[in-house]
Amino acid sequence: MTELQTLEIPITGMDCAECTLHVQHAIEKLPGVQSVNVFLGTEKAVVQLDPAQVDLPAIRTAVQGAGYGAPESVPLPTGPVSMGDFNRRLTIMLVSVFAIIFSVVIFGEVLGLFDFLNDRVPFLVGLVLVIAGGYPVFLNVIRATLKRQVISHTLMTLGVLAALAVGQWVTAALVVVFMRIGDYVENFTTESARRAVKELTSLVPQTARVERDGVEIEIPVNQVKLGETVIVRPGEKIAVDGEVISGQATIDQAAITGESMPVEAANGSHVYAATIAKLGSVRVRAERIGTDTTFGRVVKMVEEAEAHRADVQRIADKFSAWYLPVVAVIAMLTFVVSRNPLSTAAVLLVACSCSFALATPVAMLASVGASAKRGLLIKGGKYLELLAHADVLLVDKTGTLTLGQPQVTDVVALNGLSRSQVLTLAASAERYSEHPLAEAVRALARDEKLELVEPQNFEAVPGHGVRAVIDSHQVAVGNRRLIPAAGSLQVVAELEAQGKTLLFLESDQRLVGVLAASDTLRPEVPAALAEARSLGIRHIELLTGDNEQTASALAQKLGVSYRANLLPENKIEVVKEFQAKGHIVVMVGDGVNDAPALAQANVGIAMGAAGTDVAIEAAHIALMREDWTLVPDVLRIAQRTMRIVKMNLAFTTVYNIIGLSLAAFGILPPVLAAAAQSLPDIGIMGNSARLLKQK
Repeated sequence: MTELQTLEIPITGMDCAECTLHVQHAIEKLPGVQSVNVFLGTEKAVVQLDPAQVDLPAIRTAVQGAGYGAPESVPLPTGPVSMGDFNRRLTIMLVSVFAIIFSVVIFGEVLGLFDFLNDRVPFLVGLVLVIAGGYPVFLNVIRATLKRQVISHTLMTLGVLAALAVGQWVTAALVVVFMRIGDYVENFTTESARRAVKELTSLVPQTARVERDGVEIEIPVNQVKLGETVIVRPGEKIAVDGEVISGQATIDQAAITGESMPVEAANGSHVYAATIAKLGSVRVRAERIGTDTTFGRVVKMVEEAEAHRADVQRIADKFSAWYLPVVAVIAMLTFVVSRNPLSTAAVLLVACSCSFALATPVAMLASVGASAKRGLLIKGGKYLELLAHADVLLVDKTGTLTLGQPQVTDVVALNGLSRSQVLTLAASAERYSEHPLAEAVRALARDEKLELVEPQNFEAVPGHGVRAVIDSHQVAVGNRRLIPAAGSLQVVAELEAQGKTLLFLESDQRLVGVLAASDTLRPEVPAALAEARSLGIRHIELLTGDNEQTASALAQKLGVSYRANLLPENKIEVVKEFQAKGHIVVMVGDGVNDAPALAQANVGIAMGAAGTDVAIEAAHIALMREDWTLVPDVLRIAQRTMRIVKMNLAFTTVYNIIGLSLAAFGILPPVLAAAAQSLPDIGIMGNSARLLKQK
């Protein structure tokens, strides 16, 4: 059996969701095509196929036959467009369209200029002008008609034919002009929404400086090999993910984390592609290249966000498919009742299905693209819609609410030993342990500048602790499973009541000390949880594998519910429990042991996902830096996005109802109807553009 192949093919000429459906249907009909996803936002088709049955030239031919382009490549954007520049363009376009409509009303309709031209210029000359001006549009309509497809330009073309049928070639010519203006407006609308996404790809470095055979050479980034040394000089972009092996630099990681504050990188530090060495120079061992880098996965995730469409977007797409036939029926009824072909033409001309198709994806693209720049990766509009209505927040503890770095808070000396003796014995015994609590003990000993003893006969007891010989004494450090007698002390009960994790120290089978450690709560968590409640989250619950006392102490401090002693599979059951009751569940975790629960939740949010494969794959939203303020931020973004989507849909619905009514009753002439059909797109774009300015 032939192995399936996946191809990414650039597509040009698409300006609305209707276009993506036409491209998708054209490719799906080819033998050997297994699946097709066509993305308006990134102008490409992702095709899974059997290479033994179909190849790339055949797909390009099918796309071109549907009236769209399939070039070998498309240029990257030359640079970002500032919001000031964007708003200026939008204002100029809006003023221009209104100026054209005003001129048409004054000079054409009121002064009778169009009637004068229609009477004096031969009809044949006018017909040639109409065909020459509208040739590309008419050709697409003919192609679609031959394939039994109805596109938005089909209605416009019928309006042109209706005007020509009654001898109004000037009206037909103006309709063609407004069709081309409308195409430009639609292309500008979708291209502006795409730009936030495309600007991400422009951040990818194109070349890298590597060291080969002792010589530095500059090569295309796709020719870098794993394990090679990449040299990064001041002001240059890092081309790969890897580990710094020499040098020191201040790295701007805004492209990955959205954080404006730079970080220091030295030997052993991990750095990421598309970040910038602001000060200093480093040599980096390449560990990930191209699309496998953290930034490559970010770009891919943002590009394909369109595949996860919100339910409201699917409704709009279905409505668009039914809208054109409904308009055709209204036009026929208008002709039957009024016997006025110009009113019929006006009905066909004022209808613009693209405004419905653009109402949702433009807002989603703007929101996803703008969020990505801030270190918030959203896999699609579906998750924005779910997040906007979420009411339950489930939260992992270690590494999510806390820093995941336990610190020793108490050292209790017993049976004649001093505090420093207890800490020295414990740190010496833990010298070669890899457990996080062992590192916390060693860190405190280092801070207090204690001199450790080399342990003999070191033994790690998984799930219990360690044993070793220290200065001829048999020493054990561990939990109550290793040292059962420790549980009877009053100080133990007091420390456990505070939610702390305890280590007990035995020397020659005699309890000589107790060490208490606790994980540090992220300082921004309480305020972030309070803000989440204000945004509609009704229930917050802590899920942890820690013991009852530790979980209870933290939950009480935060004012949330909790469940303790949970395994990863138990967390999934909790998510399902809330979902069975009809709740929309958001799960926040660190993306590793929480991956199953993140995937099960309606919306899984991975905390601090930079460089973490599991987090980006399992979660629906990835926060590229460990900052809890991003959680209420993404809730707020989701709610704002859905408000703008609903405003877009309401606006275009009301606009089209009014336009169709005026045209059907003969109040709106064909010329003004053709001009007016471009205005909804500008309104939708202007409203959606507000999402590009998230605070």
